Amino acid sequence: MVEYRIDRRSGVATYVQIVQQTKQALRLGLLEPGDRLPTAREVVEATAINPNTVLKAYRELEREGLVEARRGLGTFVRRTLGTHTADTPLRTELDDWAKRARSAGLGREDVDAFFTAVLDEHFPKGDQ
Repeated sequence: MVEYRIDRRSGVATYVQIVQQTKQALRLGLLEPGDRLPTAREVVEATAINPNTVLKAYRELEREGLVEARRGLGTFVRRTLGTHTADTPLRTELDDWAKRARSAGLGREDVDAFFTAVLDEHFPKGDQ
């Protein structure tokens, strides 16, 4: 099950953070078809956000065909977005690189800048 982490200082709407984190879990294979998302009540208890915010995020995910609400049962994953699990050699290499970057004194924004530059070089805008 996914555990949402809300960053109130990010400038990103809370419901969008839930949508993004759910999509990330789908891409990484952490959520698979048939898995149940946490109930709105569970998310509210864990994050102290408004239940309507959770429901708005879940409606957006449902509109995109990623999840389906089943009355009285919860919200379930319909389809995944990823082709790789979170446990691949590439993930391990990236994890090792991030550790080296941190020990070299790079901060999160530095790493983000490097990563974005490399992504832009190898995956030009518009390539999906």
